[in-house]
Amino acid sequence: MLSRSILLSVILFIATILCAATQNDKTEQLYGDIYYEIGAFSLHYNDPNNHEHKCQREVPARFFQTSLDAPLHGNGSTIHWQRIEVCCDGYTRAHFAADQCVPDRSAVSPNNCRNGFCHAPNQCECFAEFIRNELGACVHTCPIACEHGRCYLNGTCQCDPGYTLDLETSKFCRPNCRQSCGTHQECMAPGKCDCVEGYKMTQDMACQPICTPDCGHGKCIGPNKCQCFQGYIKRPMRNVCEAECYISCENGFCESRNNCQCRVGYKYDADTTSCLPDCGDNCRDGICIGPGLCKCFAGYEFRGTNCEPICNRDCGYYGDCLEPATCGCKLTKQLCGAGLCDRSGYCVCPIGMTHFIDRCIDVSQLNELITGYKQKEYFNRQLRREFEIFIGSRFQFSHEQNPN
Repeated sequence: MLSRSILLSVILFIATILCAATQNDKTEQLYGDIYYEIGAFSLHYNDPNNHEHKCQREVPARFFQTSLDAPLHGNGSTIHWQRIEVCCDGYTRAHFAADQCVPDRSAVSPNNCRNGFCHAPNQCECFAEFIRNELGACVHTCPIACEHGRCYLNGTCQCDPGYTLDLETSKFCRPNCRQSCGTHQECMAPGKCDCVEGYKMTQDMACQPICTPDCGHGKCIGPNKCQCFQGYIKRPMRNVCEAECYISCENGFCESRNNCQCRVGYKYDADTTSCLPDCGDNCRDGICIGPGLCKCFAGYEFRGTNCEPICNRDCGYYGDCLEPATCGCKLTKQLCGAGLCDRSGYCVCPIGMTHFIDRCIDVSQLNELITGYKQKEYFNRQLRREFEIFIGSRFQFSHEQNPN
């Protein structure tokens, strides 16, 4: 087994060779890799042929990133965007066939068009012996049943105390409020008024309209209906009042021509000129795909508050899983593939093998390891890591602080 000083010399010599080789092979690299569909973030929306109720949307290509080193090549308006096929507004993926889009029943009625058939968005037809109540849900009618009442053999409905028969249909019972409800309110239960759908109760007991997202530089005058202040406009496909600007600014609104104000849970991204989800410091080794929602890279899983690497073997008492499928030493953070760490924080290899950068190898395998651009890049990173662990830390030196 080689002594530690000789091994350090070998490592520095190989680092010089790899750095020189990498300078000749180096090309511009971006990060990311696309392999599955995420349809939550919408930038552009179009349905030119209404083909099976499917539409095209652009999502940040980084949402599909599986590792930090994979190149990013989005097929959207720029390489930072990926165009995907999703169901148009008002439609959703069918449970019985993922490639088909069917009307979204959740947008049709309060009970998802239960006891009815959903023909299209906002079109729910009740089955026979069912009828829409005041909330738009399909409920039983006589002779089967009578909502908030009892049915008699002659088909009439007698309402329970606190309810009165619906005057228009005479087939279900409405709650009764002694005093008339206020503006944008409705009697929801006996003696209880509440805001109708699309409105919310304020502290002064008045019902105000809800706009989601908020109107920005405007006023919400109706459910999802914004009225812009003077000097502000709405851009196509957006219901937010903002300054006229040339940047995308999704999940935010333009305060000026080139200034994007992000909503809570998002932060500005210069590559997409939009606001992308923010996970704070809780998404290391992963991609934030929603406010506080982290998708870990391949080889990692979310544990506690962050993405942690997965190892397929026991790393030993003095070791820990530091990288996917690679054990390392707790004390020094030195990687130790196929070996075990001692109490001093150094990797101890099996008999007949030598520790090389991040693994234990047979010296005869050395030439086989350093072949190809990707391998050279990988070992360069690991050499810089080893240098910082054993030398840079002694002089408080870090290659991140001094990239030259």
